[in-house]
Amino acid sequence: MIITPPSARPSTKGPPEYFTGWVRIDPVIQAPDPARVATATVTFEPGARTAWHTHPLGQTLIITAGSGWAQTAGGPRLDLRQGDVVWIPPGEKHWHGATATTAMTHIAIQERHGGGAVEWLEHVDDAQYLSDERPG
Repeated sequence: MIITPPSARPSTKGPPEYFTGWVRIDPVIQAPDPARVATATVTFEPGARTAWHTHPLGQTLIITAGSGWAQTAGGPRLDLRQGDVVWIPPGEKHWHGATATTAMTHIAIQERHGGGAVEWLEHVDDAQYLSDERPG
């Protein structure tokens, strides 16, 4: 059994290569091999969001505070609220973050595969982020 105190899991700022705006990442679980699970609590200030990205084995988001948005490439922007649980299938290109006016915190759960748990892509520009147009 391994007990990891909070002092051994310091908060970090979301790197600008992968996030827009102010984002704080608080690691929760980084299980050692052969386990693959990685979990973090992520807080997005208003207007903050991830870049487009995919996960080789999918991702679960548990919205714990505030409200936000998420979108799959080619799909509508979806509202996220405290208590929502979101499943993103393996390989699905998506982004998620706070709304323009409200912060959001979620727990992100994903598994490592082939050396990583995420493939980062291009940034979500302001026009994409603010668009609530529905396809079709």
